[in-house]
Amino acid sequence: MRITCPICGERDRREFYYQGDAVALRRPAPDAGGAAWDAYLHLRENPAGVVRDLWYHEAGCGAWLVVTRDTVSHAVLKVTLASDAEARA
Repeated sequence: MRITCPICGERDRREFYYQGDAVALRRPAPDAGGAAWDAYLHLRENPAGVVRDLWYHEAGCGAWLVVTRDTVSHAVLKVTLASDAEARA
């Protein structure tokens, strides 16, 4: 998979560190109980189709990116600096 960093250009995905879903998870309250914490730590959606993920350009410029990609075709549809994506949200 190739990711086009807005700063560095097109790079191999091995230059990047995958952080996870770009949509913030809601952290349970400290006293929420074991079931709530188990779900928070271990249960995640694994959709087939378009997702938005957070990636860090570890071997490059150090930018945080929001990558919109299709998990079925592995096509990268859009890459945005996380700071820009957050300002538009």
